[in-house]
Amino acid sequence: MASTDEKVRYAPDGKPVDYTPQTAASSAQNVIRILEGRWKLVILFQLFGANVRRFSELERAIPGVSQKMLIQQLRQLELDGVVARIVHPQVPPKVEYHLTEWGQTLCPVLDKLLNWAEAAPDAVRQRLIDADQQAQAGS
Repeated sequence: MASTDEKVRYAPDGKPVDYTPQTAASSAQNVIRILEGRWKLVILFQLFGANVRRFSELERAIPGVSQKMLIQQLRQLELDGVVARIVHPQVPPKVEYHLTEWGQTLCPVLDKLLNWAEAAPDAVRQRLIDADQQAQAGS
């Protein structure tokens, strides 16, 4: 195998996979596209730990999200195989959401990202805090 500046090797399921820097970057961008969206990460953190949540519970747990946006974000996560939707045939309708088995594997990945962010230099962390505050003020 070549050095990491030429190839990247990652095999989460035990199957060898060789990436070039270009294919690794492309694959990472595709994963990030799944997580893009103002509310998707908040939704995921609400569902981690095998939580099953009704739509109304998610809506109450995520202040500031509109019904329309929550529905859109949940549908995208469902299409991407991260979230599963259960519709119970009753009146009034009961709809529940939970992470798929694959979606649940995001928890340790996001934990590592949080640890990485905490290890950032102070100046970078302050810029991130400032950017977050500006985004909150704009909402």
